[in-house]
Amino acid sequence: MKLSKNSQVFLALVSAGLWESKVRLLPYGDVNYSVVYQLAEEQSVVGLVLAGIEQSEVKPPQVLLLQWIGEVQMIEQQNRVMNEFVARLIGQLREEDVYAILVKGQGIAQCYDRPLWRVSGDVDLLLSSNNYEKAKKVLLPLAVETDTEYKSLKHLGMTMKNGFVVELHGTMHSRLSNRIDKTIDDAQNDVFCGGHVRSWDNNGTQVFLPAPDNDVIFVFTHILKHFYIEGIGLRQICDWCRLLWTYKDSLNYGLLESRIKKMGLMSEWKAFYNLASRYLGMPDFGSGLMVHDSRYDKKADRIMEFVLETGNFGHNREIKRSENFFVGKIQAAWFKMGDFARHAKLFPLDSVKFFWHFMRDGLVLAISK
Repeated sequence: MKLSKNSQVFLALVSAGLWESKVRLLPYGDVNYSVVYQLAEEQSVVGLVLAGIEQSEVKPPQVLLLQWIGEVQMIEQQNRVMNEFVARLIGQLREEDVYAILVKGQGIAQCYDRPLWRVSGDVDLLLSSNNYEKAKKVLLPLAVETDTEYKSLKHLGMTMKNGFVVELHGTMHSRLSNRIDKTIDDAQNDVFCGGHVRSWDNNGTQVFLPAPDNDVIFVFTHILKHFYIEGIGLRQICDWCRLLWTYKDSLNYGLLESRIKKMGLMSEWKAFYNLASRYLGMPDFGSGLMVHDSRYDKKADRIMEFVLETGNFGHNREIKRSENFFVGKIQAAWFKMGDFARHAKLFPLDSVKFFWHFMRDGLVLAISK
């Protein structure tokens, strides 16, 4: 894939920020840093790119650089406030005998060299069936807005008084195939029944996160869910890279490989690792799963093209969607169908299987509302 000069610089800076490594931008010549900044915004990696700029001998114009620094300072402050909220939330739930596992978001942020520079999102809690129902009773009276609950998925989102969105998950299902979801269930059971968790000391509050072997499954299948269904951003892929790298010495590679094979996702794994290796500087390590394979170069190119086109969680599409509710829904459905067709060029059998499972699952969700 032929990238523009600005896109090449953007990815070079993301890689430098991701690994806190030096980057040499002089070969690229004149760079339009306004475009680089826009790409960082679209992909929700403003902090990572600024960290990369710190490693570079070439800097953006001063006015833009000051604006960039100011935004990252706001991201830092937002993360401090969110971390305080997470600590209070976890503590409040425990007082009511509700035990939750923090997934994605602020937990994954702890895998970065600068956790406070990662753009935050929602607060996602994974709960057992019993704790899911108890958490609803505790939090619903405190919410100012509540989303539609998907009962078959055990998923409920709510907006709290401080504006933070809390999502309760009774399952981390992918909505792509029963084969994938069965392995996700195995990983989830290993968390709840096996007690395989890690913890984060969040300002004196112990917050439990999935053990790395299970978290890798949750994060990667979540990436694929957005890849096939909604649109995927670079931040999610960077999260996956940092999780793998942080726990590279303790991961059970045999278990990971067997789970990927059971899910039938080896081709997707290899393609995304190829992307991380070629575009984000992900080192080879650990096992054959974490080694660049040139046979997947073209797939990685097309995935990166899709990532840059859609933006974080389909950001670039959302801003183009009609404000009319029904027209917007039609546009969203059209994008989803188009993505499955587009990805069929990369993963032919999986795209077809996942599409029909997603359509059937959509009917089930509609009935179960």
